[in-house]
Amino acid sequence: MLRNKFLATAALVVAVSFQAPVFAQEDAVVAKVGDLEIRQSELDLAVQNLDPQLQQLPDDQKRVAALSGAIDVKLLAKGAIDEGMKDTEDFKQRMAYIEARELHNSYFRKHVVDAVTPEEVKARYDKEVAAMPKQEEVHARHILVKTEDEAKAVIAELDGGKDFAEVAKEKSQDSNKDDGGDLGWFTKGRMVPEFEEAAFTLEKGAYTKTPVKSQFGFHVIKLEDRRDVQPPALDQVQDQVKQLVMRDKYLAVIEKAKGEEKVEIVDEALRKGYEDANKAPEAGQEPAPQQ
Repeated sequence: MLRNKFLATAALVVAVSFQAPVFAQEDAVVAKVGDLEIRQSELDLAVQNLDPQLQQLPDDQKRVAALSGAIDVKLLAKGAIDEGMKDTEDFKQRMAYIEARELHNSYFRKHVVDAVTPEEVKARYDKEVAAMPKQEEVHARHILVKTEDEAKAVIAELDGGKDFAEVAKEKSQDSNKDDGGDLGWFTKGRMVPEFEEAAFTLEKGAYTKTPVKSQFGFHVIKLEDRRDVQPPALDQVQDQVKQLVMRDKYLAVIEKAKGEEKVEIVDEALRKGYEDANKAPEAGQEPAPQQ
């Protein structure tokens, strides 16, 4: 079904949070650690970066947990500054990488996440729906008994005019007997082969005239209705569809950037691995997550 396709494809896209912190007009100081200050903007970032388990806490407790973590950071940061770690080459290299990563995230947010329009999501949904193969599903009831003779006796009662649901309540040994043997709607591949073959060949309103044997016993099956499987409504899969649009936008942004800048990989093994990994970007490449 379309829902499953969307979910499977969406699994290729890394789930990330793109919500930027909302800074107060006046970035108030909320705490001090020696000469170092913790401002509201830092606390907001700390809240957003809490461990997923702590994210489940009430808002006031989350703020306290975030503040506790921010104080710990400032305490050790002060120690690192006092020891001159801020001026080491290793620290500068890591800060350069972090800066590039955050710039990537900002660009990603502007040109991919925030650039998605409702019209693009609807168009992608319509495209996926149009590409779906037609699939039929049926609504059926059954009466399950242990022996073929019992099943034949059930068929005789139905031939005599008895109501199928009432006979199911009286004679069926399946757990759904109280529902008149109602199995609801199902597609091919959901039932055992013998049952499925019989159910899908019946005309609407008809029941099997001979017992259908399966590993569970003997069935008498009635077809209530048949229809084409309907795709889920857009509002049910909107988030997954949006991720598909985001993936396509990201691929387009990356391809454009590669066309404008020369990428040279000096290490031969890395070059070959990179080229192999990028041969089929549609299937294997997805938006890089914010870190």
